Amino acid sequence: MPDLTESLIALLDLEPIERNIYRGENRDIGSGRIFGGQVLAQALVAARRTIPEEDREAHSLHGYFILEGDLSTPVVYFVDRTRDGRSFTTRRVTAIQHGRAIFTLSASFHRTESGPSHQSGMPPVAPPEGLPSELEILRDQSDRIPEELRTVLTQDRPLEFRPVEPYVPFDRTRRPAVRHIWLRATEALGDNPVHHQAALAYASDYGILSTALQPHGRTVRDKDLMAASLDHSLWFHRPFRADEWLLYRIQSPVAHGARGFGRGTFHTRDGELVASAAQEGLLRTGIKPRGKRPPPVDPVQ
Repeated sequence: MPDLTESLIALLDLEPIERNIYRGENRDIGSGRIFGGQVLAQALVAARRTIPEEDREAHSLHGYFILEGDLSTPVVYFVDRTRDGRSFTTRRVTAIQHGRAIFTLSASFHRTESGPSHQSGMPPVAPPEGLPSELEILRDQSDRIPEELRTVLTQDRPLEFRPVEPYVPFDRTRRPAVRHIWLRATEALGDNPVHHQAALAYASDYGILSTALQPHGRTVRDKDLMAASLDHSLWFHRPFRADEWLLYRIQSPVAHGARGFGRGTFHTRDGELVASAAQEGLLRTGIKPRGKRPPPVDPVQ
């Protein structure tokens, strides 16, 4: 298993400290703070660790980002076993650093059952084969990337993203608030379902705020703009593998009052709708630079 995939699995395999208490390490993506998708994914893993039943997996997550995370310090996750029912299990997770909560998560797990089934259709887009990856585009156009971000944005990644729409780094052309991205883990993740759910949770925090800025000709890397995730929700509808291609369709129906809202759906190659996401984020303009600001957490422009 390549080092990048091993590092992703290691990031998700939390260290047990005490009953209901786990510790997670951090992966630096050059943001100057912990990437929100990492905390979301680790909190999901911590919650799942407290559930002995093998026949139930997460069906919904709802998280709030409270404080930015310190990359130099591990995150400690406290799990509250809220309810253990016959069909549903509920958990609350608090992520702690320096004695303060930086993130909270509510998660619900459902025993596998049968029932009515329907879904909306998959958008007609080009398949991932033949599309260049975002990383390839960034490396080919590295001269457009500010020197202080060049190494960070062109580093190898455990997840591969292939944008469907033409992608130009730091382009400020006004575009509709819709985006389609093919994504997958670069190598096999094994057969543990929580690793696939956690990898998708990690990936679901990419690109939503950037999509909300497209109609305004702005990017999350504008120096006079502050972009940060405020809350994030995720629903798992069907089993899936995050090491096989998934289409992430992102829409932003509204932005107002220094907040942008976005929602997304994940489809398999066969068109199955396997997960949905929603997020609201801070989009504060008119910021005056105070020394050297860390780059935003969203690497997808």
